[in-house]
Amino acid sequence: MKIAFVVNDVMTEQSVYTTTRLAMTATNMGHEAWLMGMGDFGYEPDGSLSARARAGAEKTYRSLERYLHDVQKPEEDEQIPLDEFDVVMLRSDPAEDADGAAWANNALVGFGDLIASGGVLVVNDPGSLATALSKSYFQHFPEAVRPRTLISRDGLRIEQFVQELGGKAVLKPLQGSGGSGVFMVNSKESPNLNQIIEAIARDGYVVVQEYLPQAKDGDVRMFVMNGRPLKVDGKYAAFRRRSTSEDIRSNMSAGGKAEAVEVTDEMLGLVDAVRPKLVADGMFLVGLDIVGDKLMEVNVFSPGGLGSCEALYEVDFAPAVIEDLERKVAMRAHYGRELANVRLATL
Repeated sequence: MKIAFVVNDVMTEQSVYTTTRLAMTATNMGHEAWLMGMGDFGYEPDGSLSARARAGAEKTYRSLERYLHDVQKPEEDEQIPLDEFDVVMLRSDPAEDADGAAWANNALVGFGDLIASGGVLVVNDPGSLATALSKSYFQHFPEAVRPRTLISRDGLRIEQFVQELGGKAVLKPLQGSGGSGVFMVNSKESPNLNQIIEAIARDGYVVVQEYLPQAKDGDVRMFVMNGRPLKVDGKYAAFRRRSTSEDIRSNMSAGGKAEAVEVTDEMLGLVDAVRPKLVADGMFLVGLDIVGDKLMEVNVFSPGGLGSCEALYEVDFAPAVIEDLERKVAMRAHYGRELANVRLATL
């Protein structure tokens, strides 16, 4: 299997990233794995697609650091026709390019669609990712599993909604991820509410969510593959992300700490509730962020934390992801274009 992993920029990838782990695992399993950035694509006048891509030099790696060192060697990229790939996995973080390279996210889903139309399996499905670029995508999931939410740029309506929630709420931008621009307001912060609203609204819409008391214990990141919890050797790929400071953000990129977690029936019931939407949208691998019995966010672009899961449970979850892609490629060989990309992505 020839597989490409699309990231923001290959040269800024880090060894701790889940994408690096998946790419090295694919290499060690005997596949041809390549990394390419969102600025590495090319569309030729004849309609052909290619990309500058990089790969490891060895067949087997024991170290993520060594693997990434080989991938990032200077002058080691190659121009490769994209129709040679069996799978292209889109693993970029939209928040990283929101300011300096606003073009990148639209290019990602645009080229993703072109690649899929050429018969290559693209996961997660690029057509659905285009919709998911906005946090409003989250509002399409069942109301029962979502916290009460307002999306607005109207300062007076936002203030009113915060009062409806008892004066305590979480405010964040409609665009972005990784805990960037997230504020919690309460009676202590209420004098600053207008400034917080103005700061977020400068860049677009404001998302206001009810504050869940269980958030003081952090949130749970659960990996879901094909609409079902990722589970290997009886262990779920899930962990609690607990803030190490007064900061309400528990994202690992915001300084959160990973802890083992017991997956409850309530969590599994929440996955059952969101499965139909994830499957229908071709969301092969996603990260659900859960607080109590509510879903706080669905990371469909670049959910991270497989390394934390392996460290906590001594189980390597990455091979299961690659093996499932192998299974899908085998199905494509039997059915060809009869199976649309959005359907094959979660079969």
